[in-house]
Amino acid sequence: MKKIILSLLFTCFSITAFSQESLKSIEEEYYNFLSLDGITERPTLGYRTLSDSVWNIKDEKNHIWENNNLGNNFILYESNNQGQNWFTKGFFHGIKLKVFGPEWFNSYNTEVPYGQYDGALWQGKGYNSSFSTGIHLESYGFELTFKPQFSFSQNLAYDFLPGVFGNENSYFWGYGIDLVQRFGNKSFTNFDLGDSEIRYTFHTFTVGFGFQSPWLGLSYINPMLGSNNAPTYPKFDIGFRKTKLVIPGLNWYIGDFEARIWIGQLTESDYFDNNDVIDKHLINGFNISFTPSFWKDFTIGATKVCLTKWGNNFWQYINPFYSSNDVYGIGEDQKASIYATVLFPSVGFEIYGEIGIDDYTVDPISAMKHTMIYTVGAKKSFNISEKCKALLLFEWNDFEMSQDFQLQWNYMGYYGHHQVKEGYTQKGQMLAGAYSYFGDSQLLKFQLFFPKSSSSIFIHRNCPDINFAFNSVINNPASKDTQENIFGLYKTYLTLGIIYNVIILKNLLIEIEYDFTYIKFNLNKYNNDQINNKFYFYIKYQI
Repeated sequence: MKKIILSLLFTCFSITAFSQESLKSIEEEYYNFLSLDGITERPTLGYRTLSDSVWNIKDEKNHIWENNNLGNNFILYESNNQGQNWFTKGFFHGIKLKVFGPEWFNSYNTEVPYGQYDGALWQGKGYNSSFSTGIHLESYGFELTFKPQFSFSQNLAYDFLPGVFGNENSYFWGYGIDLVQRFGNKSFTNFDLGDSEIRYTFHTFTVGFGFQSPWLGLSYINPMLGSNNAPTYPKFDIGFRKTKLVIPGLNWYIGDFEARIWIGQLTESDYFDNNDVIDKHLINGFNISFTPSFWKDFTIGATKVCLTKWGNNFWQYINPFYSSNDVYGIGEDQKASIYATVLFPSVGFEIYGEIGIDDYTVDPISAMKHTMIYTVGAKKSFNISEKCKALLLFEWNDFEMSQDFQLQWNYMGYYGHHQVKEGYTQKGQMLAGAYSYFGDSQLLKFQLFFPKSSSSIFIHRNCPDINFAFNSVINNPASKDTQENIFGLYKTYLTLGIIYNVIILKNLLIEIEYDFTYIKFNLNKYNNDQINNKFYFYIKYQI
Protein backbone atom coordinates (compact mmCIF):
# COMPACT_ATOMS: atom_id res chain seq x y z
CA MET A 1 0.00 0.00 0.00
CA LYS A 2 2.86 2.41 0.88
CA LYS A 3 4.52 1.74 -2.46
CA ILE A 4 1.27 2.55 -4.30
CA ILE A 5 0.87 5.85 -2.43
CA LEU A 6 4.49 6.87 -3.11
CA SER A 7 4.07 5.97 -6.77
CA LEU A 8 0.91 8.09 -7.04
CA LEU A 9 2.65 11.02 -5.34
CA PHE A 10 5.61 10.81 -7.73
CA THR A 11 3.40 10.77 -10.81
CA CYS A 12 1.80 14.01 -9.62
CA PHE A 13 5.16 15.75 -10.12
CA SER A 14 6.04 17.07 -13.54
CA ILE A 15 9.60 17.22 -14.77
CA THR A 16 11.00 20.29 -16.49
CA ALA A 17 13.32 20.01 -19.49
CA PHE A 18 16.11 22.18 -18.11
CA SER A 19 18.93 21.38 -15.73
CA GLN A 20 20.93 23.23 -13.10
CA GLU A 21 24.55 22.13 -12.83
CA SER A 22 27.52 22.50 -10.51
CA LEU A 23 30.59 24.33 -11.78
CA LYS A 24 32.95 22.15 -13.84
CA SER A 25 30.72 19.10 -13.39
CA ILE A 26 30.59 16.47 -16.13
CA GLU A 27 27.09 17.66 -17.04
CA GLU A 28 28.04 21.33 -17.27
CA GLU A 29 31.07 20.51 -19.39
CA TYR A 30 28.82 18.49 -21.72
CA TYR A 31 26.35 21.37 -22.09
CA ASN A 32 29.26 23.70 -22.89
CA PHE A 33 30.28 21.27 -25.61
CA LEU A 34 26.76 21.36 -27.07
CA SER A 35 26.82 25.17 -27.10
CA LEU A 36 29.65 25.11 -29.65
CA ASP A 37 27.15 23.85 -32.25
CA GLY A 38 24.24 25.96 -31.05
CA ILE A 39 22.30 22.98 -29.65
CA THR A 40 22.01 24.85 -26.37
CA GLU A 41 22.64 28.46 -25.38
CA ARG A 42 24.92 29.36 -22.51
CA PRO A 43 22.86 30.75 -19.63
CA THR A 44 25.63 33.12 -18.50
CA LEU A 45 28.06 35.53 -20.14
CA GLY A 46 30.89 35.96 -17.62
CA TYR A 47 29.64 35.39 -14.05
CA ARG A 48 28.66 31.82 -13.23
CA THR A 49 27.62 30.02 -10.05
CA LEU A 50 25.54 26.92 -9.53
CA SER A 51 22.36 29.04 -9.26
CA ASP A 52 23.13 30.75 -12.58
CA SER A 53 24.14 27.61 -14.49
CA VAL A 54 20.64 26.63 -15.66
CA TRP A 55 20.73 24.98 -19.09
CA ASN A 56 17.91 24.46 -21.56
CA ILE A 57 18.44 22.27 -24.63
CA LYS A 58 16.49 23.55 -27.63
CA ASP A 59 15.79 20.05 -28.97
CA GLU A 60 15.88 17.25 -26.39
CA LYS A 61 16.19 14.66 -29.18
CA ASN A 62 19.10 16.24 -30.99
CA HIS A 63 22.20 15.44 -28.95
CA ILE A 64 24.28 12.36 -28.30
CA TRP A 65 23.41 11.99 -24.59
CA GLU A 66 19.69 12.50 -25.21
CA ASN A 67 18.71 9.16 -23.62
CA ASN A 68 20.55 9.79 -20.35
CA ASN A 69 19.38 11.51 -17.19
CA LEU A 70 21.54 14.61 -16.87
CA GLY A 71 19.53 15.99 -13.98
CA ASN A 72 15.96 17.22 -13.66
CA ASN A 73 13.91 19.88 -11.96
CA PHE A 74 10.67 18.58 -10.48
CA ILE A 75 7.60 20.80 -10.35
CA LEU A 76 5.94 19.95 -7.04
CA TYR A 77 3.18 22.51 -7.50
CA GLU A 78 2.23 24.82 -10.36
CA SER A 79 -0.48 27.46 -10.17
CA ASN A 80 -2.91 27.74 -13.06
CA ASN A 81 -2.32 31.49 -12.97
CA GLN A 82 1.27 32.35 -13.96
CA GLY A 83 0.67 36.10 -13.95
CA GLN A 84 -1.35 38.58 -15.96
CA ASN A 85 1.14 41.43 -16.36
CA TRP A 86 4.86 42.21 -16.32
CA PHE A 87 5.01 42.39 -12.52
CA THR A 88 3.19 39.16 -11.77
CA LYS A 89 5.07 37.32 -14.55
CA GLY A 90 8.41 38.06 -12.90
CA PHE A 91 8.70 34.65 -11.22
CA PHE A 92 7.37 31.10 -11.32
CA HIS A 93 4.07 30.63 -9.48
CA GLY A 94 4.59 27.28 -7.84
CA ILE A 95 7.29 25.11 -6.28
CA LYS A 96 10.26 23.56 -8.09
CA LEU A 97 12.69 21.03 -6.65
CA LYS A 98 16.15 20.04 -7.84
CA VAL A 99 18.05 17.22 -6.08
CA PHE A 100 21.85 17.21 -6.36
CA GLY A 101 23.55 13.86 -6.24
CA PRO A 102 24.53 12.20 -4.05
CA GLU A 103 28.09 12.28 -5.42
CA TRP A 104 31.29 10.76 -4.05
CA PHE A 105 34.79 11.77 -5.15
CA ASN A 106 38.01 9.82 -4.45
CA SER A 107 41.62 10.38 -5.44
CA TYR A 108 45.07 9.09 -4.49
CA ASN A 109 48.39 10.89 -5.06
CA THR A 110 51.51 8.79 -4.78
CA GLU A 111 54.14 11.50 -4.37
CA VAL A 112 52.87 15.10 -3.97
CA PRO A 113 49.58 17.03 -3.58
CA TYR A 114 47.79 17.35 -6.92
CA GLY A 115 44.19 18.32 -7.70
CA GLN A 116 42.33 21.57 -8.27
CA TYR A 117 38.81 23.05 -8.61
CA ASP A 118 37.37 20.77 -5.96
CA GLY A 119 36.00 23.25 -3.41
CA ALA A 120 37.22 22.83 0.16
CA LEU A 121 38.84 19.44 -0.53
CA TRP A 122 42.63 19.40 -0.16
CA GLN A 123 44.03 16.76 -2.50
CA GLY A 124 47.26 16.12 -0.66
CA LYS A 125 49.62 13.18 -0.90
CA GLY A 126 47.76 9.94 -0.19
CA TYR A 127 44.03 9.28 -0.17
CA ASN A 128 41.46 12.09 -0.55
CA SER A 129 37.69 11.96 -0.59
CA SER A 130 34.67 14.24 -0.64
CA PHE A 131 30.93 13.67 -0.47
CA SER A 132 28.17 16.07 -1.46
CA THR A 133 24.42 16.05 -1.86
CA GLY A 134 21.68 18.63 -1.52
CA ILE A 135 18.55 20.29 -2.84
CA HIS A 136 17.44 23.48 -4.56
CA LEU A 137 13.93 24.82 -3.92
CA GLU A 138 12.37 27.64 -5.92
CA SER A 139 8.99 29.28 -5.26
CA TYR A 140 7.54 32.68 -6.23
CA GLY A 141 10.99 34.15 -6.85
CA PHE A 142 12.60 32.79 -3.69
CA GLU A 143 15.38 30.22 -4.01
CA LEU A 144 16.95 28.05 -1.33
CA THR A 145 19.99 25.91 -2.07
CA PHE A 146 21.58 23.58 0.47
CA LYS A 147 24.55 21.62 -0.90
CA PRO A 148 27.35 21.17 1.65
CA GLN A 149 30.60 19.28 1.12
CA PHE A 150 32.23 16.79 3.49
CA SER A 151 35.87 15.93 2.79
CA PHE A 152 38.80 13.88 4.08
CA SER A 153 42.51 14.21 3.32
CA GLN A 154 45.10 11.65 4.39
CA ASN A 155 47.68 14.43 4.01
CA LEU A 156 50.84 12.30 4.00
CA ALA A 157 54.23 13.95 4.40
CA TYR A 158 56.27 14.98 1.36
CA ASP A 159 59.35 17.12 0.76
CA PHE A 160 58.91 20.85 0.23
CA LEU A 161 60.84 24.04 0.91
CA PRO A 162 60.20 25.50 4.40
CA GLY A 163 57.63 28.28 4.65
CA VAL A 164 58.58 31.90 5.32
CA PHE A 165 55.31 33.23 6.77
CA GLY A 166 55.65 32.13 10.39
CA ASN A 167 54.88 28.45 9.80
CA GLU A 168 56.88 25.74 8.06
CA ASN A 169 53.78 24.74 6.05
CA SER A 170 53.23 28.23 4.64
CA TYR A 171 54.45 29.31 1.20
CA PHE A 172 58.21 29.21 0.64
CA TRP A 173 58.88 32.67 -0.79
CA GLY A 174 57.54 36.13 -1.45
CA TYR A 175 56.01 39.01 0.45
CA GLY A 176 52.28 38.27 0.38
CA ILE A 177 50.44 34.99 -0.16
CA ASP A 178 48.64 32.59 2.18
CA LEU A 179 49.24 29.56 -0.02
CA VAL A 180 49.63 26.52 2.24
CA GLN A 181 51.98 23.74 1.12
CA ARG A 182 50.66 21.17 3.61
CA PHE A 183 47.73 21.49 6.03
CA GLY A 184 49.34 20.25 9.22
CA ASN A 185 51.12 17.01 9.90
CA LYS A 186 48.26 14.53 10.01
CA SER A 187 45.08 13.50 8.25
CA PHE A 188 41.99 15.67 8.71
CA THR A 189 38.33 16.04 7.82
CA ASN A 190 36.51 19.18 6.78
CA PHE A 191 32.94 20.47 6.46
CA ASP A 192 32.12 23.28 4.05
CA LEU A 193 28.75 24.81 3.23
CA GLY A 194 29.60 24.49 -0.45
CA ASP A 195 26.99 25.91 -2.83
CA SER A 196 24.44 26.72 -0.14
CA GLU A 197 22.62 30.06 -0.39
CA ILE A 198 19.31 31.94 -0.23
CA ARG A 199 18.23 34.13 -3.15
CA TYR A 200 15.38 36.17 -4.58
CA THR A 201 14.99 36.70 -8.35
CA PHE A 202 12.47 38.90 -10.16
CA HIS A 203 12.68 38.42 -13.93
CA THR A 204 16.49 38.66 -14.27
CA PHE A 205 17.15 40.94 -11.28
CA THR A 206 18.65 38.82 -8.51
CA VAL A 207 19.93 39.29 -4.97
CA GLY A 208 21.35 36.61 -2.71
CA PHE A 209 23.41 35.70 0.32
CA GLY A 210 25.34 32.48 0.61
CA PHE A 211 28.53 30.65 -0.22
CA GLN A 212 28.50 29.93 -3.95
CA SER A 213 31.89 30.63 -5.53
CA PRO A 214 31.68 32.47 -8.86
CA TRP A 215 33.59 31.29 -11.93
CA LEU A 216 34.59 34.54 -13.63
CA GLY A 217 35.47 35.00 -17.27
CA LEU A 218 35.84 32.40 -20.00
CA SER A 219 38.91 30.35 -19.13
CA TYR A 220 38.58 26.56 -19.08
CA ILE A 221 41.45 25.72 -16.74
CA ASN A 222 42.93 28.93 -15.24
CA PRO A 223 40.33 31.65 -14.59
CA MET A 224 42.04 34.85 -13.51
CA LEU A 225 39.72 36.17 -10.81
CA GLY A 226 37.25 33.52 -9.67
CA SER A 227 36.83 29.74 -9.50
CA ASN A 228 35.68 26.90 -7.23
CA ASN A 229 39.23 25.94 -6.29
CA ALA A 230 39.15 27.13 -2.66
CA PRO A 231 36.81 26.66 0.29
CA THR A 232 33.73 28.86 -0.03
CA TYR A 233 33.31 32.20 1.70
CA PRO A 234 30.16 34.10 2.82
CA LYS A 235 29.11 36.73 0.33
CA PHE A 236 26.26 39.04 -0.63
CA ASP A 237 25.60 39.71 -4.30
CA ILE A 238 23.16 41.79 -6.32
CA GLY A 239 22.72 42.36 -10.04
CA PHE A 240 21.20 41.07 -13.25
CA ARG A 241 21.43 37.65 -14.79
CA LYS A 242 21.63 37.43 -18.59
CA THR A 243 19.13 40.09 -19.72
CA LYS A 244 17.84 41.29 -23.07
CA LEU A 245 18.29 45.04 -23.46
CA VAL A 246 15.37 46.70 -25.25
CA ILE A 247 14.93 50.48 -25.64
CA PRO A 248 11.50 51.36 -24.19
CA GLY A 249 9.04 52.93 -26.59
CA LEU A 250 11.12 52.11 -29.67
CA ASN A 251 11.22 48.39 -28.85
CA TRP A 252 14.78 48.17 -30.22
CA TYR A 253 16.72 45.14 -29.05
CA ILE A 254 20.35 46.18 -28.63
CA GLY A 255 21.84 43.06 -27.05
CA ASP A 256 22.23 40.95 -23.91
CA PHE A 257 23.99 42.08 -20.78
CA GLU A 258 24.84 40.61 -17.39
CA ALA A 259 26.08 42.44 -14.30
CA ARG A 260 26.86 41.47 -10.70
CA ILE A 261 28.34 43.18 -7.65
CA TRP A 262 29.34 41.12 -4.66
CA ILE A 263 30.99 41.61 -1.31
CA GLY A 264 32.35 38.81 0.88
CA GLN A 265 34.55 37.86 3.80
CA LEU A 266 37.78 35.92 3.28
CA THR A 267 39.48 33.99 6.08
CA GLU A 268 43.18 33.43 6.64
CA SER A 269 44.46 29.87 7.10
CA ASP A 270 45.89 28.54 10.37
CA TYR A 271 49.35 28.30 8.79
CA PHE A 272 50.10 31.89 7.82
CA ASP A 273 51.03 34.04 10.82
CA ASN A 274 50.34 34.48 14.52
CA ASN A 275 48.32 37.68 14.23
CA ASP A 276 44.70 36.77 15.00
CA VAL A 277 43.55 40.40 14.77
CA ILE A 278 43.57 40.53 10.96
CA ASP A 279 42.39 37.01 10.07
CA LYS A 280 39.39 38.36 8.11
CA HIS A 281 39.51 40.29 4.85
CA LEU A 282 37.05 42.01 2.58
CA ILE A 283 36.64 41.03 -1.05
CA ASN A 284 34.52 43.17 -3.33
CA GLY A 285 33.91 42.38 -6.97
CA PHE A 286 32.16 43.80 -10.01
CA ASN A 287 31.52 41.90 -13.24
CA ILE A 288 29.75 43.01 -16.42
CA SER A 289 29.38 41.35 -19.84
CA PHE A 290 27.68 42.34 -23.08
CA THR A 291 26.66 40.62 -26.32
CA PRO A 292 25.53 43.02 -29.09
CA SER A 293 22.36 42.27 -31.04
CA PHE A 294 24.16 42.59 -34.38
CA TRP A 295 26.75 39.94 -33.39
CA LYS A 296 25.09 37.42 -31.09
CA ASP A 297 28.07 35.08 -31.05
CA PHE A 298 30.46 37.73 -29.68
CA THR A 299 30.74 38.55 -25.97
CA ILE A 300 32.95 41.05 -24.20
CA GLY A 301 33.21 41.58 -20.46
CA ALA A 302 35.23 42.90 -17.55
CA THR A 303 35.84 42.04 -13.90
CA LYS A 304 37.27 44.17 -11.13
CA VAL A 305 38.01 43.02 -7.57
CA CYS A 306 39.47 44.66 -4.51
CA LEU A 307 40.91 43.15 -1.32
CA THR A 308 41.33 45.05 1.93
CA LYS A 309 41.00 44.55 5.66
CA TRP A 310 37.58 43.51 6.95
CA GLY A 311 35.48 46.50 8.03
CA ASN A 312 37.41 49.00 5.91
CA ASN A 313 34.59 51.18 4.47
CA PHE A 314 32.35 48.60 2.76
CA TRP A 315 30.37 51.07 0.65
CA GLN A 316 33.45 52.73 -0.76
CA TYR A 317 34.65 49.46 -2.24
CA ILE A 318 31.29 48.31 -3.58
CA ASN A 319 31.53 51.21 -6.03
CA PRO A 320 32.91 49.63 -9.24
CA PHE A 321 34.45 52.94 -10.35
CA TYR A 322 36.40 53.49 -7.13
CA SER A 323 40.11 53.90 -7.91
CA SER A 324 42.91 54.27 -5.41
CA ASN A 325 46.33 52.99 -4.46
CA ASP A 326 46.18 53.18 -0.67
CA VAL A 327 49.87 52.69 0.07
CA TYR A 328 50.00 54.40 3.46
CA GLY A 329 46.56 53.60 4.84
CA ILE A 330 45.06 50.29 5.91
CA GLY A 331 46.10 48.67 2.63
CA GLU A 332 44.25 47.41 -0.42
CA ASP A 333 44.84 45.35 -3.53
CA GLN A 334 42.87 45.85 -6.75
CA LYS A 335 42.86 43.61 -9.83
CA ALA A 336 40.98 43.72 -13.13
CA SER A 337 40.55 41.76 -16.32
CA ILE A 338 38.93 42.16 -19.75
CA TYR A 339 37.79 39.13 -21.73
CA ALA A 340 36.12 38.35 -25.05
CA THR A 341 34.94 35.33 -27.01
CA VAL A 342 33.72 34.66 -30.54
CA LEU A 343 31.61 31.59 -31.29
CA PHE A 344 31.08 30.13 -34.78
CA PRO A 345 28.23 27.62 -34.25
CA SER A 346 27.94 26.75 -37.95
CA VAL A 347 31.35 25.05 -37.72
CA GLY A 348 31.46 24.34 -33.95
CA PHE A 349 34.41 26.62 -33.21
CA GLU A 350 35.20 29.16 -30.48
CA ILE A 351 38.15 31.40 -29.68
CA TYR A 352 38.49 33.36 -26.46
CA GLY A 353 40.97 35.46 -24.55
CA GLU A 354 41.48 37.47 -21.37
CA ILE A 355 43.95 40.12 -20.19
CA GLY A 356 44.52 40.90 -16.52
CA ILE A 357 46.11 43.91 -14.78
CA ASP A 358 47.24 43.99 -11.14
CA ASP A 359 46.66 47.23 -9.18
CA TYR A 360 47.81 49.84 -11.68
CA THR A 361 50.15 50.52 -14.61
CA VAL A 362 53.18 52.73 -13.96
CA ASP A 363 53.01 54.27 -17.44
CA PRO A 364 50.32 53.02 -19.88
CA ILE A 365 52.44 54.05 -22.87
CA SER A 366 56.02 53.04 -22.09
CA ALA A 367 55.12 50.23 -19.64
CA MET A 368 51.92 48.93 -21.19
CA LYS A 369 52.61 45.34 -20.10
CA HIS A 370 53.35 46.25 -16.47
CA THR A 371 51.76 43.49 -14.27
CA MET A 372 49.88 42.19 -17.33
CA ILE A 373 48.90 38.52 -17.62
CA TYR A 374 46.89 36.85 -20.38
CA THR A 375 44.95 33.78 -21.50
CA VAL A 376 44.09 32.59 -25.01
CA GLY A 377 42.14 29.50 -25.94
CA ALA A 378 40.16 27.71 -28.63
CA LYS A 379 37.58 24.89 -28.84
CA LYS A 380 36.44 22.86 -31.83
CA SER A 381 33.69 20.24 -32.08
CA PHE A 382 33.70 17.42 -34.64
CA ASN A 383 30.80 15.34 -35.90
CA ILE A 384 32.54 12.02 -36.49
CA SER A 385 29.37 9.94 -36.84
CA GLU A 386 25.82 9.73 -35.56
CA LYS A 387 27.07 7.95 -32.44
CA CYS A 388 30.41 9.67 -31.97
CA LYS A 389 31.16 13.38 -31.43
CA ALA A 390 34.49 14.94 -30.53
CA LEU A 391 35.95 18.01 -28.83
CA LEU A 392 39.43 19.48 -29.24
CA LEU A 393 40.46 22.13 -26.70
CA PHE A 394 43.59 24.21 -26.27
CA GLU A 395 44.38 26.89 -23.69
CA TRP A 396 47.51 28.93 -23.00
CA ASN A 397 47.91 30.91 -19.76
CA ASP A 398 50.81 33.28 -19.12
CA PHE A 399 50.71 34.59 -15.55
CA GLU A 400 54.44 35.36 -15.32
CA MET A 401 55.60 38.73 -13.98
CA SER A 402 56.21 41.36 -16.64
CA GLN A 403 59.94 41.74 -17.19
CA ASP A 404 60.01 45.49 -16.65
CA PHE A 405 60.19 44.55 -12.96
CA GLN A 406 63.80 43.51 -13.55
CA LEU A 407 64.51 47.26 -13.52
CA GLN A 408 62.14 48.14 -10.68
CA TRP A 409 61.34 46.07 -7.57
CA ASN A 410 60.61 42.54 -6.43
CA TYR A 411 57.14 41.56 -7.60
CA MET A 412 55.61 38.27 -6.51
CA GLY A 413 52.89 38.12 -9.16
CA TYR A 414 49.24 38.74 -9.92
CA TYR A 415 47.92 37.05 -6.77
CA GLY A 416 50.43 38.33 -4.19
CA HIS A 417 50.57 41.70 -2.49
CA HIS A 418 52.71 43.45 0.13
CA GLN A 419 49.77 45.31 1.73
CA VAL A 420 47.19 42.51 1.85
CA LYS A 421 49.73 39.85 2.68
CA GLU A 422 47.34 36.91 2.49
CA GLY A 423 47.01 37.57 -1.24
CA TYR A 424 44.21 36.25 -3.42
CA THR A 425 43.44 33.21 -1.27
CA GLN A 426 40.76 31.72 0.96
CA LYS A 427 41.80 29.50 3.89
CA GLY A 428 45.16 28.78 2.31
CA GLN A 429 44.02 27.90 -1.22
CA MET A 430 43.98 29.99 -4.41
CA LEU A 431 40.68 31.73 -5.21
CA ALA A 432 41.20 31.68 -8.95
CA GLY A 433 43.79 30.13 -11.32
CA ALA A 434 45.25 27.16 -9.48
CA TYR A 435 47.74 25.80 -12.02
CA SER A 436 49.89 28.81 -12.94
CA TYR A 437 49.42 31.36 -10.19
CA PHE A 438 53.00 32.69 -10.56
CA GLY A 439 53.93 31.07 -13.87
CA ASP A 440 52.45 29.65 -17.05
CA SER A 441 50.29 26.77 -18.27
CA GLN A 442 49.42 25.02 -21.55
CA LEU A 443 46.63 22.46 -21.98
CA LEU A 444 45.71 20.32 -25.00
CA LYS A 445 42.71 18.01 -24.59
CA PHE A 446 40.82 15.69 -26.94
CA GLN A 447 37.48 14.15 -25.95
CA LEU A 448 35.16 11.66 -27.62
CA PHE A 449 31.45 11.45 -26.80
CA PHE A 450 29.41 8.27 -27.27
CA PRO A 451 25.72 7.65 -26.44
CA LYS A 452 26.52 6.30 -22.95
CA SER A 453 30.05 7.48 -22.25
CA SER A 454 32.96 9.73 -23.09
CA SER A 455 36.74 9.29 -23.22
CA SER A 456 39.42 11.97 -22.94
CA ILE A 457 43.14 12.28 -23.22
CA PHE A 458 45.06 15.43 -22.35
CA ILE A 459 48.55 16.75 -21.95
CA HIS A 460 49.16 19.62 -19.56
CA ARG A 461 52.34 21.54 -18.84
CA ASN A 462 52.48 24.11 -16.06
CA CYS A 463 55.11 26.03 -14.11
CA PRO A 464 53.25 27.27 -11.03
CA ASP A 465 55.93 29.54 -9.54
CA ILE A 466 58.59 30.54 -12.07
CA ASN A 467 58.40 34.09 -10.68
CA PHE A 468 60.43 32.76 -7.74
CA ALA A 469 63.44 32.44 -10.03
CA PHE A 470 62.84 35.74 -11.84
CA ASN A 471 62.56 37.67 -8.56
CA SER A 472 65.71 36.19 -7.13
CA VAL A 473 67.94 38.08 -9.57
CA ILE A 474 66.30 41.51 -9.21
CA ASN A 475 68.81 43.87 -7.55
CA ASN A 476 70.89 40.80 -6.72
CA PRO A 477 74.62 40.96 -7.53
CA ALA A 478 74.99 37.24 -6.80
CA SER A 479 77.40 35.13 -8.80
CA LYS A 480 76.35 33.12 -11.81
CA ASP A 481 76.54 29.89 -9.79
CA THR A 482 74.22 31.32 -7.13
CA GLN A 483 71.76 32.44 -9.78
CA GLU A 484 71.83 29.01 -11.41
CA ASN A 485 71.17 27.39 -8.04
CA ILE A 486 68.08 29.53 -7.62
CA PHE A 487 66.98 28.97 -11.20
CA GLY A 488 67.39 25.24 -10.71
CA LEU A 489 64.83 25.17 -7.90
CA TYR A 490 61.82 26.13 -9.99
CA LYS A 491 59.86 23.16 -11.27
CA THR A 492 57.66 22.19 -14.19
CA TYR A 493 54.73 19.78 -14.08
CA LEU A 494 54.14 17.74 -17.21
CA THR A 495 50.94 15.66 -16.98
CA LEU A 496 49.48 13.05 -19.29
CA GLY A 497 45.90 12.23 -18.29
CA ILE A 498 43.28 9.71 -19.39
CA ILE A 499 39.61 10.08 -18.39
CA TYR A 500 36.68 7.76 -18.95
CA ASN A 501 33.10 8.22 -17.77
CA VAL A 502 30.05 6.06 -18.35
CA ILE A 503 26.33 6.45 -17.66
CA ILE A 504 24.69 3.27 -16.39
CA LEU A 505 20.91 2.74 -16.45
CA LYS A 506 20.40 6.45 -17.31
CA ASN A 507 20.86 7.66 -13.72
CA LEU A 508 24.27 6.43 -12.50
CA LEU A 509 27.36 8.34 -13.62
CA ILE A 510 30.84 6.89 -13.02
CA GLU A 511 34.14 8.53 -13.91
CA ILE A 512 37.68 7.20 -13.59
CA GLU A 513 40.90 9.06 -14.33
CA TYR A 514 44.62 8.39 -14.30
CA ASP A 515 47.17 11.22 -14.38
CA PHE A 516 50.89 10.63 -14.84
CA THR A 517 52.82 13.73 -13.78
CA TYR A 518 56.53 14.21 -14.34
CA ILE A 519 57.82 16.99 -12.07
CA LYS A 520 61.06 18.32 -13.52
CA PHE A 521 63.36 20.68 -11.70
CA ASN A 522 65.03 23.17 -14.04
CA LEU A 523 68.47 22.21 -15.42
CA ASN A 524 68.06 18.83 -13.71
CA LYS A 525 70.94 20.06 -11.55
CA TYR A 526 69.92 18.35 -8.33
CA ASN A 527 68.77 15.03 -9.81
CA ASN A 528 65.61 15.18 -7.72
CA ASP A 529 62.91 15.00 -10.39
CA GLN A 530 59.69 13.34 -9.22
CA ILE A 531 56.86 11.26 -10.66
CA ASN A 532 53.36 11.48 -9.24
CA ASN A 533 50.63 9.01 -10.14
CA LYS A 534 47.11 10.19 -9.46
CA PHE A 535 44.18 7.77 -9.44
CA TYR A 536 40.68 9.20 -9.44
CA PHE A 537 37.24 7.64 -9.01
CA TYR A 538 33.92 9.48 -8.98
CA ILE A 539 30.33 8.25 -8.76
CA LYS A 540 27.07 10.19 -8.88
CA TYR A 541 23.43 9.20 -8.86
CA GLN A 542 20.97 11.48 -10.66
CA ILE A 543 17.38 11.47 -9.41
